[in-house]
Amino acid sequence: MGISSEFAGAILLISLAVIVTVSDLNYMLIPNKLLLFFAPSFIIFRTIQPLQPWYDSIYGALAGFGIIFVIIVLSKGGMGAGDMKLLGTLGILLGLKLTLLTLFFATLIGTVVSLILLSFKVIGRKDPFPFGPSIVLAAVISYLFGYDLLQFYFETFFLGGGETIVSFF
Repeated sequence: MGISSEFAGAILLISLAVIVTVSDLNYMLIPNKLLLFFAPSFIIFRTIQPLQPWYDSIYGALAGFGIIFVIIVLSKGGMGAGDMKLLGTLGILLGLKLTLLTLFFATLIGTVVSLILLSFKVIGRKDPFPFGPSIVLAAVISYLFGYDLLQFYFETFFLGGGETIVSFF
């Protein structure tokens, strides 16, 4: 059993996750310079190891960026632009399905962590909460286990067995 071709993508993703977590927890900031390094790295990786179909990376980036943009506009700044650019950058690596799964898991993780912090009075209701660590943790989960989780979900709740997620989408 050798190293998968996706190993390089996993290393890039985990590197980004560690840096974003430290930066966002300490400074409530996801630096543009960081994303300007990783976005081309993900593009190069996906050029060498493309998703199927090849434009899935483009859809993932647009969805990641666009959904958070809409949330920022509707909430009048309830989220930061760094989160928007981060999810857009991750969309290049993940593609559309895993970007949407990442957003779902990030929301779930962020909600659970913030409720725990609220219950122990570590933060108040109006205090800012760094969402970047939730996004990158969700992205790692989605990258490593996303298709298996989606397969399990759709087979269990919608397809009734036999069919695969590929045939569903």
